[in-house]
Amino acid sequence: MTLVQQTLLKLLAAMALMLCLSPVCAQPAGNDAVYLYRGADRDQRLLDGARQEGSVVVYTSLATKESSPLARAFETKYRIKVELWRATSDKVVQRMVTEGQARRFVVDVIETNGPEVEMVAREKLLSEFYSPYFADLPPSAIGPNRLWVTDRLNYFVVAYNTSKVKREDLPRHYEGFLDPKWKGKIGIEATDAEWMATIIKKLGTDRGMKLFEGLAQMRPDVRKSHILLAEMVGAGEVPVALTVYNSEVESLKRRGGPIDWLPVDPVVGRPQGIGVAKHAPHPHAALLFADFVLSPEGQGLFNAMGRVPSSLKIKSSLNNFPSVMADPVTVLDENEKWEKLWNKLFLGK
Repeated sequence: MTLVQQTLLKLLAAMALMLCLSPVCAQPAGNDAVYLYRGADRDQRLLDGARQEGSVVVYTSLATKESSPLARAFETKYRIKVELWRATSDKVVQRMVTEGQARRFVVDVIETNGPEVEMVAREKLLSEFYSPYFADLPPSAIGPNRLWVTDRLNYFVVAYNTSKVKREDLPRHYEGFLDPKWKGKIGIEATDAEWMATIIKKLGTDRGMKLFEGLAQMRPDVRKSHILLAEMVGAGEVPVALTVYNSEVESLKRRGGPIDWLPVDPVVGRPQGIGVAKHAPHPHAALLFADFVLSPEGQGLFNAMGRVPSSLKIKSSLNNFPSVMADPVTVLDENEKWEKLWNKLFLGK
């Protein structure tokens, strides 16, 4: 090879290197290459890769009576095993963060309360991903860092025992519960500082503080667990509960319990999120599962089970009212402030 030819080859190699370092040539690496792929053959590549992986590990706080049917529907459709680990949202976060710190990467998908998914995202344990079903979601469903999306919603509503309270007697605004006739008849859940924070921000500080100081003076029955509080309403032990998820009430109502719910202004919505693990051992299956949950099929299944879907394509009586959404970022960043106020007003701390 002549000196001229050698020089020409070196020049061509240098030009190729420069081009591949440019944004045009840059391609996602590792799991991101799976999560962000948008080619025309995306769906088939995803399915083929997921079947080679054979399984997907999901950490969730979704109740077993709903998470198990969701998993079975996915397994039936794709012939891919779902390994569920179900616990309360705080334990889901604790396990995922602990495993991440130990670099023990087991989980593929997290599905739990929005603020908790945001906590995991801040630990740099999630990756941005793309799904064609994002187009079916409201803009607010996509997190600010794009590391998770809202797949379902919980709405704080007023639950009441239909044998003890008439629907027409319930106030249409929370301020109506400051009437002395409700003293000794109302309950709240013990950990709902974000509900209070969202309402105070919605009403303004003066009006909002007046409302919650008044509610504290009503000495509500404070119980830990939204499910427990709903069950106590159904049993008649608490005639009216101010902070129950409408999905929990629907579940009891559909089983024939003497319980119903009313959206009382301002209704606060709580986003529930889904994200894919940055170091997922089964990235194709992880994304395929997220796709399924966000698809009309998965969202329709949520609705059929009494959970509120986030997709705009699914019409549901469970979200057919005005509402204001709790902001997961605000919940985390201002947690100390609102927890301190909540504890002072309702827990005597």
